[in-house]
Amino acid sequence: MTTTTTPNLAPPPTSALSLSRTTATAARVLRQLRHDPRTIAMMILIPCVMLFLLRYVFDGSPRTFDSIGASLLGIFPLITMFLVTSIATLRERTSGTLERLLAMPLGKGDLIAGYALAFGVLAIIQSALATGLAVWFLGLDVIGSPWLLLLVALLDALLGTALGLFVSAFAASEFQAVQFMPAVIFPQLLLCGLFTPRDNMHPVLETISDVLPMSYAVDGMNEVLRHTDMTATFVRDALIVAGCALLVLGLGAATLRRRTP
Repeated sequence: MTTTTTPNLAPPPTSALSLSRTTATAARVLRQLRHDPRTIAMMILIPCVMLFLLRYVFDGSPRTFDSIGASLLGIFPLITMFLVTSIATLRERTSGTLERLLAMPLGKGDLIAGYALAFGVLAIIQSALATGLAVWFLGLDVIGSPWLLLLVALLDALLGTALGLFVSAFAASEFQAVQFMPAVIFPQLLLCGLFTPRDNMHPVLETISDVLPMSYAVDGMNEVLRHTDMTATFVRDALIVAGCALLVLGLGAATLRRRTP
């Protein structure tokens, strides 16, 4: 008596990361975003609009805008990229797109890296427009190089993208994805040193702020405001923000689910 074996229908194993698969995923995401002008407008224009409003809220005290404008130049991109990325990724999962993609020879690392690359392209445009608007149109007084401001703004936008990809794995609906914002973003916003220097906080809160990436984003922006040259503290802050973004992207790949139950 002969027996037949059922062929293995599982996709062949893939390497941890492939440049071709990552770029193909990024190109697909960008093609989809091209047909969604409202999302593009939200990612690119809202930080600029918020900075414009902030400048004229403090029209009578431009020094106040100088003191907090640079910090918000990094915070606004982080928030908008977090919202858009978490909702867009969740929409792909609930529609079954991620399940179809992961049934192909496509690893989770390729998928997360592709999303990060696609949204990173938009983050570059967003950060460049916001930085140019703040420095050359709204008169943000910066002692250091505006290019360093742009670097931190870009790292913040990439961090927001990574956080959005990560939390989307734990949300069952777009409404739940938005609900993660108070839990993930608001504590960092309160403890990052925007409203008061971190060393003036209660010691417990200061300790917590020392492990939050937004604190180092604000510190990096303040270094550019106060020093003409790149300082060792600025390099440390930029590396911490970049390292946190890579760490969260890795966690996002590890927790990515095919579908929402």
